[in-house]
Amino acid sequence: MNFAPGAWKYAILPLLAAPFAFVFSVTASLVALALGAGTLAFFRDPERTPPPTGVVSPADGNVSVLREEGDRVRLGVFMNVWHVHVVRAPFSASVTDVEHVSGANRPAFSKDSDRNERVHVRCETESSNLPASGSLEATDGTADPDEVVDSSDADPTADGGSAAVAEDPHAKADQPLSDAEVTLIAGAFARRIHPYAERGDELERGDRIGHIAFGSRVDLLFPPEVDLEDIDVEIGDAMTAGETVVLEAPVGAEIEL
Repeated sequence: MNFAPGAWKYAILPLLAAPFAFVFSVTASLVALALGAGTLAFFRDPERTPPPTGVVSPADGNVSVLREEGDRVRLGVFMNVWHVHVVRAPFSASVTDVEHVSGANRPAFSKDSDRNERVHVRCETESSNLPASGSLEATDGTADPDEVVDSSDADPTADGGSAAVAEDPHAKADQPLSDAEVTLIAGAFARRIHPYAERGDELERGDRIGHIAFGSRVDLLFPPEVDLEDIDVEIGDAMTAGETVVLEAPVGAEIEL
């Protein structure tokens, strides 16, 4: 069995204490042994095999959030204590930014959890498992000679990215552009978020991108071309990270082996 980084740091103390505690109390020894074994169970990291196509769940757990936010769709997966807490990439993508945001530690299933400590993994993706963007009219790279082009629209980043920010309510002027985001959210007992991904990394579907020590919630903010009716899961559905399909691939999508 594989374990996420840091597992033995938390488990070693109660496991070492168990035989010494046996001298004084069998009960104390069993409690220490159970605590160490339970900690390792929290950090277990089994292998996962993504299906040939489709966007996969980033986390084990149950769907707790499914809503539209402007022109985007947010899917949230709540992880209970018995779930695997390793987070995986839902589709192939390039990491553009990894940001840690300090905050509270409210229960992850509550509305107040939107203010919790979190890590945003922002990325750009052209995955064939996502719907194609409808914003590209031409495919041959040529422009309509009768079309008047406004020079202010030639480079959306020429003014420091403000144009892109105006189009994307989730973006900030000092953030790299991205079209999708996986957010690892701490909960009432989770105090450690460990991202594995770094800016510039190339992710494949199902790759490990981090873990949350002792659990919580993982959100997936889809690219703008994804609509709520495209999502194939509902509130309460059970998820398996890297394997459960949350959005079916378009017809003719490339199969990933």
